[in-house]
Amino acid sequence: MDSEKTLLQQIRDKEQELAQEVEAARIGAEALVAAARNEAGDLLCTADTQAKTAAEQVYWKEKGRTETEIAALKTSAGLGRETSSVQGERNVPAAAERIVRYVTME
Repeated sequence: MDSEKTLLQQIRDKEQELAQEVEAARIGAEALVAAARNEAGDLLCTADTQAKTAAEQVYWKEKGRTETEIAALKTSAGLGRETSSVQGERNVPAAAERIVRYVTME
């Protein structure tokens, strides 16, 4: 009977030893997971910062290009307005004469 207790005690000791190894492995795995989460958080912050910087660069580049196009359109519209005004002034005498002839029925 004493030999059986010793064998049972050996089995219990081995179970405790394995339980300690499992606990150590669990703690190690939790540490790895925590480190990975921290690294992922850092990577997300870095990516977010880089994305904001890139977005600002695109915004300012496109804003400058748009302002240049707007200025060109305003210049073109001003030239078109001046051309129309000059042509209209040239046509005023002929238009007045036609209106007078229509009204007087000549």
